[in-house]
Amino acid sequence: MQTTGNTILITGGASGIGLSMAEIFIRENNQVLICGRRANKLKEARAKFPQLQIRVCDISDAKERQKLFSWATSEFPGLNFLINNAGIQRQIDLTKGTEDLLNGDDEIEINFQAHVQLTAMFIPHLLKQPQAAILNVTSGLGFVPLAFLPIYCATKAAMHSFTWSLRHQLRKTSIQVIELIPPTVDTELDRGARESRSQAYRGIPSGPVAEAVLVGLKKEETEITVGQAQGLRNLDRQEAEKMFLRMNGGE
Repeated sequence: MQTTGNTILITGGASGIGLSMAEIFIRENNQVLICGRRANKLKEARAKFPQLQIRVCDISDAKERQKLFSWATSEFPGLNFLINNAGIQRQIDLTKGTEDLLNGDDEIEINFQAHVQLTAMFIPHLLKQPQAAILNVTSGLGFVPLAFLPIYCATKAAMHSFTWSLRHQLRKTSIQVIELIPPTVDTELDRGARESRSQAYRGIPSGPVAEAVLVGLKKEETEITVGQAQGLRNLDRQEAEKMFLRMNGGE
């Protein structure tokens, strides 16, 4: 995949990994579009990088997804790169029944369903481009989960499986399918939950993750695995079970 001269849409691009990727791609002379739910964050991002094209969009809403698709493809017909990055992370205690599950944003809708639908919507458009790509952001926690983040980890595992199938279906087309598998990254993803549970380690900065994406694209890698996520990705089942117990406090 060439790394210059693309028109790229990044969901959840106003902060964290998304914004760091936007910065890297702008540096490489690409046109970059970002969307997100918070208008103030989008405006802050454009103030920092005036080249950005921004769009307020709640991808958990099917109608908003359709509007995003229509805007992106009509205003930027050369769009050839979709990055499914938006996501949320919630600490959910299922021993409480549905109390935590239903009291907040729907991780399945935002982290999985929205990306599946956006991907399906954009594929016919991407097929018209001389070269195109879809990059899905998953997580090392999609391979070995943290038990207090059950839905988040499950959605990332689902995105890994979906990406694998998608790559096979599109193998004879001009669309490359890439998976980014980061470790814990210091972003706003969990909306302060790390502080509430006194978690000292906040993860690596988002900048090196974005740089790894650029390197991976230049090397034509289909799976770009960063830092500690490499170890989780490569564990066999017995090792994974041992790591699961270590990560989740033993019993």
